[in-house]
Amino acid sequence: MSTRVDVEEIQTTNGEKLLSLVLALFLLIGGIWVYVKIGDAVKTTSPPDISYRGTSAEQAAVDELRSAEGQLSRAQVAAANARDNLELKGEAYRTALEAHRAEARRLGVAYDSARKRHARARQDVLEAQVAVARAQPAATSAERHVAQVQSGRVHKRELLAFALRLAWVLANLLFGYWLLARLRRQGSRYYPVGIAFVGYAAVLAFVMATDYLTDYFDPLDLGPFVLSIAGIVLTLLAFVALQRYLAKRLPGRRVRRRECPFCGYPVRDNAHCEGCGRDVLAPCARCDQPRRVGASHCGACGAA
Repeated sequence: MSTRVDVEEIQTTNGEKLLSLVLALFLLIGGIWVYVKIGDAVKTTSPPDISYRGTSAEQAAVDELRSAEGQLSRAQVAAANARDNLELKGEAYRTALEAHRAEARRLGVAYDSARKRHARARQDVLEAQVAVARAQPAATSAERHVAQVQSGRVHKRELLAFALRLAWVLANLLFGYWLLARLRRQGSRYYPVGIAFVGYAAVLAFVMATDYLTDYFDPLDLGPFVLSIAGIVLTLLAFVALQRYLAKRLPGRRVRRRECPFCGYPVRDNAHCEGCGRDVLAPCARCDQPRRVGASHCGACGAA
């Protein structure tokens, strides 16, 4: 004789509810740990190659720009020093001229020399500026290309981590709903375990959605939406399956309560339902004895 008990016949106890909640919490701890480790594993096994510096021509263009910028910086410093020296020499020369001192001639020569050095320094600055302007376009293009390559490699790593995490969450959701349906179908007293697993999977999906919403970046911004759609579809499918299961089990439960299997109206020993008028007794297919419609077995021969 089978000892299986119908889940609906025995109410779930508070202890079972507490244990299912505790189980869901521990499942959530482990699931989130795996979720985080997936991202860490992707970073470790496939680190983004951000050391890319471009082709030899691109590197040469960047080096040329940096050299020109360095030359310009030195030329500007030299020009500033030459200007300061020119101002000092000019002031000394004017003072000597106004005082009619003998060293005015020598100071004039020094002033002319300082003026020439200043002019050469300004010319050096202009030439350095031209060199920078000439090297700028090629270097800018090279740096832009290098940045695009590096960003693309980082993006591929993030995309891989997202795909693996999404697969992990969906696998938990699918297994949770499968386990829930199987325990329900078997009428198992371990049905709360299935509920705990589905609850854990739903919270894990929420964690992933929150993670990618807070780290919002394109084109993975549709990740939470895809996860939401998948969760909605799976939940609706599970709801439909549950309703079909209940519809299949409902006639038998009504018969056990001596109710009409069609409308639930009490029928007692009548052959017809007083609520809907339908037959509640029919001949058994094996022994032709009257058999209650919706009963699992015949009361006369025991046939299923």
